[in-house]
Amino acid sequence: CGKRGRNEPEMDANCAPIRSGWGGALRYNQHSDQNRGRRSDDPMRILLSNDDGYFAPGIEVLAKALSGLAEVTVVAPERDRSAASNSLTLDRPLSLRKAPNGFHFVNGTPTDCVHLAVTGMLDFLPDMVISGINLGANMGDDTLYSGTVAAATEGYLLGIPSIAVSLASKRGRHFDSAARIAVEMVARFQSEPFPEPVLLNVNVPDIPYEELRGRQVTRLGKRHKAEGVVKQITPRHETVYWVGAAGEAADAGPGTDFHAVGDGWISVTPLQIDLTHAAQMPRVANWLG
Repeated sequence: CGKRGRNEPEMDANCAPIRSGWGGALRYNQHSDQNRGRRSDDPMRILLSNDDGYFAPGIEVLAKALSGLAEVTVVAPERDRSAASNSLTLDRPLSLRKAPNGFHFVNGTPTDCVHLAVTGMLDFLPDMVISGINLGANMGDDTLYSGTVAAATEGYLLGIPSIAVSLASKRGRHFDSAARIAVEMVARFQSEPFPEPVLLNVNVPDIPYEELRGRQVTRLGKRHKAEGVVKQITPRHETVYWVGAAGEAADAGPGTDFHAVGDGWISVTPLQIDLTHAAQMPRVANWLG
């Protein structure tokens, strides 16, 4: 199994995490009608989603890694819904189907998946929502567009501790590293629950686990503005447009998620929902007279 990392659960002879009860740990949803009758030694329950689709390798690796530590239910989009942000589908009904591997998939957005699962599909309230593992970083401004972050955000809005996990590369060579970090964080939640509702955005460098330098708690950096759309003419002589690539990092100094990942650290950024620009409130009030 290799060297056991800090906060990493004990492994059995087959290098799988030894399953333990959720114990007497604090649950934000412990008084929910959905969880009435649960015992303190029942295993943890995790809802797993993503934005790359239920067939993506990242979610498969993560589901397998977490299954030794908790009961895992996967509800993910039926296709790639990257950059779907926090959108809900309101103009048509949603369908829920089950794949041969046991994963559930929805013809909607990542937010739809978590909302549907928590408020309609499951007869219990999950102890955690985890989204990922995304193929590609979600840092800085990415978090506003990211479906991966959106799925975790929906869990957080529903009162559930939530984590978004992304592999900071499009090569996808070391999903196992990101999965191992996710397992360690879940184990920490089990042994030492966070004292308040939390939404964490985690970005893991795409390198072997042994080469990771550790964790840094970071703030979001900022990108330059995105490149312009790419205009093309189809064989039917119709004009179409592809959205341009995201801008390069602009604010990427020490303390940012960009800086941490670039130096081989795992970036952990606590997120919040309040978009109020508090510092501008007095100036806006004066401007309005």
